[in-house]
Amino acid sequence: MSAPAEVVAALPRYEIGAAIGQGGMGVVFAGVHRSLRRDVAIKQLPWDVLNHAVSSELFDREARVLASLDHPHIVPVYDYVRTGREHLLVMERLDGGTVHSRFQSGGVGAEQACAIGLAMLAGLHAAHEAGVLHLDVKPKNLLFTTQGVMKVADFGIAKVISEGATLVTHGGEVLGTPAYIAPEQALGNALSPAADVYSAGTVLYELLSRKLPFDNTRGAISMMRQHMFTDPRPIDGVPSPVAAVVMRSLARELDSRYRDAETFAADLASAATAVYGQGWLERSRVPVRHLAPRVISALSTPVAAPVPVPAGDGPTRPVHRPAPDPTLSATRATFEPESQTTGGSNAVLWFRLAAAVAAITLVALALLTPERLPHEATTLKIDGAAASSTPVDLSKTFAVTGEGNPQRLTLDLSAAGIPLGSASGVPKPDGDGFRADLRFPGLTRWIVGGAVTATVTADGVPQTFTVVTRQHPLASALGAGSLILALFALAYLESGLRTLRNGHRRRGALVGGPVLGLLFGATAWLCVSALRVHEPSVLFGVGCSIAGAVATGFVVAAVQARRTR
Repeated sequence: MSAPAEVVAALPRYEIGAAIGQGGMGVVFAGVHRSLRRDVAIKQLPWDVLNHAVSSELFDREARVLASLDHPHIVPVYDYVRTGREHLLVMERLDGGTVHSRFQSGGVGAEQACAIGLAMLAGLHAAHEAGVLHLDVKPKNLLFTTQGVMKVADFGIAKVISEGATLVTHGGEVLGTPAYIAPEQALGNALSPAADVYSAGTVLYELLSRKLPFDNTRGAISMMRQHMFTDPRPIDGVPSPVAAVVMRSLARELDSRYRDAETFAADLASAATAVYGQGWLERSRVPVRHLAPRVISALSTPVAAPVPVPAGDGPTRPVHRPAPDPTLSATRATFEPESQTTGGSNAVLWFRLAAAVAAITLVALALLTPERLPHEATTLKIDGAAASSTPVDLSKTFAVTGEGNPQRLTLDLSAAGIPLGSASGVPKPDGDGFRADLRFPGLTRWIVGGAVTATVTADGVPQTFTVVTRQHPLASALGAGSLILALFALAYLESGLRTLRNGHRRRGALVGGPVLGLLFGATAWLCVSALRVHEPSVLFGVGCSIAGAVATGFVVAAVQARRTR
């Protein structure tokens, strides 16, 4: 495939050859600078990704940042050209193959995998320090020079780190490779360097175990759902110090995962030295340059645990190592005795038990709501039947009859003290008593459903009784509205809890959670009362509201305690 005329015209200083690669982020052509005779790779970015002014301007800014990156394990960007529809990146050309091709041919051993991991993390950390996320780390984007130096390539979908930056395009499409995508990336949440840490951990998992941490036989959507909602399967056949570091990099919850690439690299270096012994990096024959002092220190400071040397590297024997460097807090935390986290685990357990008790109390109170509230006996009748025993069609005119000769009569409907509608009329003599024809406004029939409290006031004297409506509760705001509000509160609470589990702090969570729980408890009680045609009781409503607030408060506390333990 030869380069389009538009690409050739946009880069007159380069001789452009055939395409040497193609992927979701564009086509790569071979090229040579005419005067410098320098081999380059020219990436033609896809227009459907940068097809409006906002995306184009954003990538223009990112391209300038990418061109400023100068690190031995990042493919350098020499030039960026934008002409009309074309966005072209001119980069160093690497002809040593990819980690993917070397892995497929069986040429990556355990020491080499760890060395590749250190080089990959060094490049990512440098990019993160410059404010750039990669967001598509995978073996095909890790390239070798002819001298064997590995470099991270294709920052084409990187986003400059900014508050609320996500990897969801304007069309709603999630970019990235499903097999390596971080949970928060798949969910479209705010992103940080921890997203690249997750992808890098997935690459290292694959290189060491020769398989992915999730089932990849059921398609891209299934793969992304696994990353979002399930934990990776334990890595097999890998010594425990290295395995522990890799699995920590794949934690779904951000507070359990490495938050930056340098900490990940330091722990990987220390664990690899514990397993493979001093000098393993040199033996790997994978050049790793410009390591941070913290990582260099970790290479000579293995974790303090007797670790058997794998059979492939010599006879099995326990190797006792000195205590780890104080800077390696992440590694040390990984190998802390379980007893040190018992307190946090117990707190989470008690919070969950308290939440369960409160939830059970809410359900019990909602179901035990009495069918009718106590009212004094009344002699009033509606359409000739006892007022508290006949269903009333609120969409039609009905007759209220009783004893006496009042001058004015008003009928008010309420539920748990909340006014729902009112009708009034002038009574007329009817035998020894009176008769008043009443009709509620049309809106009342859509508000009231189930059983409610009616108060008839005649000449200032009130009489209270229960009224049962003819319309189905779900055809009223009292039934359907309370159900919708309950579902809304539950959905919003679940969304907030998922955000907390993903590591995004919400300052008002301990207040907002109980408020939503209170709303859910109140609306759930009202909905159950309406559907069961029970007259709403204030006392039981207050109890359900408190139980809902307590339950959600303890759930939020449990989530936060689990994140911070």
